Amino acid sequence: MDKYIDIDGVRLHYTDTGNPTGKPIVIMHGYGCNVTTVASIARILEPGMRVINVDLPGHGQSDEPPAIWGVDEYTDCIEKLIRSLNLKDVSLLGHSFGGRIGILYSSRHPEVHKLVLVDAAGIKPKRKPQYYFKVYTYKTLKHLLPVLFGKKLGESLLNQYRGKAGSADYKQSSPVMRGVMSKCVNQDLKFAMPSIKAPTLLVWGSEDTATPLSDAKTMERLIPDAGLVNFEGAGHYSFLDNPTGFRAVLQEFFKKEISKS
Repeated sequence: MDKYIDIDGVRLHYTDTGNPTGKPIVIMHGYGCNVTTVASIARILEPGMRVINVDLPGHGQSDEPPAIWGVDEYTDCIEKLIRSLNLKDVSLLGHSFGGRIGILYSSRHPEVHKLVLVDAAGIKPKRKPQYYFKVYTYKTLKHLLPVLFGKKLGESLLNQYRGKAGSADYKQSSPVMRGVMSKCVNQDLKFAMPSIKAPTLLVWGSEDTATPLSDAKTMERLIPDAGLVNFEGAGHYSFLDNPTGFRAVLQEFFKKEISKS
């Protein structure tokens, strides 16, 4: 069910699905994506859990941030959403950019029930933000265009995009969101990882070039109660590249929560 809430003047869109009396989980998509990108993840958990799937500010149907936000401001926004919805014993799941928020929130809140990081960002990369804008945009379009327009037309549109310069797409995005990407990409969250108390599941694609597997291994080392599942041959959208394996892993991690449906 589509819902909207005002958080400090920012109109936030989210869906609220699943078991309304089950344990809550907040799902946060990656940069350049929206709630539809991670809808398949929500469906796995809906039988037993209350699933809040959020359009992060500047994405989907949510307003842009009023200024250039970093991970701290995005995390503050999610904190206020969780308080406003009175979610207790909440779990978090973040893909890519959404993983940054999951890391920082969980480091601040030891009461987080469980944390899932899927091909998550959080380790400062060595490349410029323009590179990651190009990579994230291309990977999003690669998975979404065939779904929206069919395989043949989707591939044609993807080929057209492939011919563009990534830096041009970066320049054509709004000034605020360009600033957001630059600020967030340059934030290194390794300092926060040892403070995470929640049991943490790391799910990664072995061929992820946006947030490489080496990042996952660093997170596994720094987060006290973390375990890594690596899908061979999958990329930055491991949950779409290996949906069967991802479903099995997620259902096992939330076995008790789902079985109470």
